Parts: sequence; structure tokens; C-alpha cells
Amino acid sequence: MKIIACYSNKGGVGKTATSVNLAYELARSGYRTLLCDLDPQGASGFYFRVKPSNNLKKESFFKDVKRFTNAIKGSDYDNLDILPANMTYRDFDIFLSRMKNSRSRLKKALKSVNNDYDVILLDCPPNISSLSESVFKAADHIVIPVIPSTLTVRTFEQLIDFFKKHNLGRKKLVPFFSMVQRQKKLHIDTMNQLHSRYKKTFLETRVPFSTDVEKMGIHRAPVTTFARSRPAAKAYQSLWQEIQKKL
Repeated sequence: MKIIACYSNKGGVGKTATSVNLAYELARSGYRTLLCDLDPQGASGFYFRVKPSNNLKKESFFKDVKRFTNAIKGSDYDNLDILPANMTYRDFDIFLSRMKNSRSRLKKALKSVNNDYDVILLDCPPNISSLSESVFKAADHIVIPVIPSTLTVRTFEQLIDFFKKHNLGRKKLVPFFSMVQRQKKLHIDTMNQLHSRYKKTFLETRVPFSTDVEKMGIHRAPVTTFARSRPAAKAYQSLWQEIQKKL
């Protein structure tokens, strides 16, 4: 079983849209997939029309295998299950601070369904915290949407520095450019600069800024299901093809 995290230490970069569309592409390719939403806002579950489980609260996420597995829900798509978030997830850092071996707790919880899935995809909240350190430890690959703009690049480089400082495996990091507007010279210049600075680090796929992605909230479905021939859908398919090679 592989664990893929979709993570950014900055909000508003297209992280949940990436998680939802990658989960769909994984499942469509035949991988038994669990999309695990770690963000208390619960947007991934919303997109898949799945309501959160009120039984999986507080420390039970990390300690109670039966409640963990019972909270997993099916989706409308073959091979794809969802573990939706609820608002108690906002206190994950508090729960983890009380536990021994806190950075290993998330991986241990996920391993409880090891035989049921080929891939677990984590939709992560946008911060650097005890939970995110647990994600860094648990994940085989960390997919990072990066908008080619000043603040997003700054937070990406902060993440690189964090991995260096804590001797974490930088090869886990899989950044790609998200919400790209090619008519903006700043976006083009920034992408060229980062490709030069971080050679062979960024994926080639560039997901465009698109109203089709925004319409996911109306359709409550992955973009490929209702706009398959549009640029955003093709970009997410291309993104999955690049990531699949790493699996």
C-alpha cells in the first residue's frame, strides 16, 4: 500500500481539488483507493457527497481501529472510498501532543486498512504542525500544488527549508504548478525560474486556473466527470500519469 499526501503549507492553492481529482483518476485506473480527508473543513467529502461520521472524534482517529474503519464510506465511483473529516479534526495537534510516538500515530492508523487499499490519498490542512509532521513521516509521496506567485513560492521554499532542517526525505516532495494563468508574465517568469532552481523536482504538468475547477462545488464531482475534454480535466489526467510513474 502506498500513501500519497496532497499538502501545502499555504491555503487556496488548489489542494483539495487536486486530492479529489487524483483520487478519482487513481480509482478509474483500477487502484483500490481511500481518500482520507484530514482537513476539518471537510471539502473532499463534500465534493463526493459524503457526510462526515460523528463517531470518529478526538483521539479515536488514532486509537480506535474499529471506529476508524467504520467511519469509511463508499463513493459513487468504483474502487473509491472516502474517510470524511469532521470539525473535531481541528484539535488533532492537541490529541497528538498527548500521545507517545506522536509522529508515528497517523501511519499506524492508516496501516489498519493496509489490506483493503492499494493507495491512501491524504487531503491535508494548510499548516506546519504536529499533524503535518506525522503526514511527512507517513507519506511515500507528498504532492504539492504551487501557484507561480510570490507568496506561494515563499511558502514552498519554507517547506524545503523545513525538510532540510529536520533531515526529512526531500525526494518525497512532488511539486507542480497549480492555478496557472499563462497570460500573466509573472506566472511564466516564476515557473521558468523555479524549474531552473529546482531541476527535475517539479512535474511537467501545469494545471490551469479554470472555472471548471470552481464548478466542482456545483456538480459535487471531479472535473473529469463533467468537463472531460476541457483543459483542467486534461491537466489532472496528465498530472496523474506523471505521479503514476512514481508508484
